[in-house]
Amino acid sequence: MIIYGIFIVSKSGTLIFDLDYNIPRIENEKTFSYPLDLVLDYNDPKNVSVIFGQKDGISVGHVLLSVNGSSTSGHTLEDGRNIKEVLETKESYPLTLKFSRPKITTNEKISLSSVFYSLYSIASQLSPELKSSGIEILEADTFTLHCFQTKTGVKFIIISEVGVHGMDILLKKIYELYADYALKNPFYSLEMPIRCDQFDTKLQALLEQVEKTGINNL
Repeated sequence: MIIYGIFIVSKSGTLIFDLDYNIPRIENEKTFSYPLDLVLDYNDPKNVSVIFGQKDGISVGHVLLSVNGSSTSGHTLEDGRNIKEVLETKESYPLTLKFSRPKITTNEKISLSSVFYSLYSIASQLSPELKSSGIEILEADTFTLHCFQTKTGVKFIIISEVGVHGMDILLKKIYELYADYALKNPFYSLEMPIRCDQFDTKLQALLEQVEKTGINNL
């Protein structure tokens, strides 16, 4: 059983907690000849990324990690050479380039949480039955999203591998931890991000227990 991440969204649609638990690092290393058949973006000072083209698992949004085994840092290689100059010089080829899918930023997580909040509301309104529970499971080809909404409107979300069962039990266990260690914390305010060491520790222990013994032993 693989759990990729945990999200908690407040009743107003604000992301108040997120945990990247088992996010796979997808890397692709390929040897290219001149001219490079990918279009790269050099405008971001933090990294060089693909903005057009696709090849053997490398696609738009992936960032450059290394050139011929030399790691990248911003727009330079670890030996000080400028990445753009190296990639645009014909004599440099063939070149072995390693790309990786970038991690989702905090701002992107906040935006995605807001989008899911809206989708959840739309799903509830589209239901032919009154008092619909909204989206409980959203399945894609590479992951499954599981959602549990409390009576107060707080949403607990788990992103897992496809085909995992019993996530409703785990969601309610996470809710219990939230009630015990976040809501009962005198320094915590509703709608604010959860900053509670005890909650973090108990959640980590819970996820490790599920990995070792399974859902049925909770």
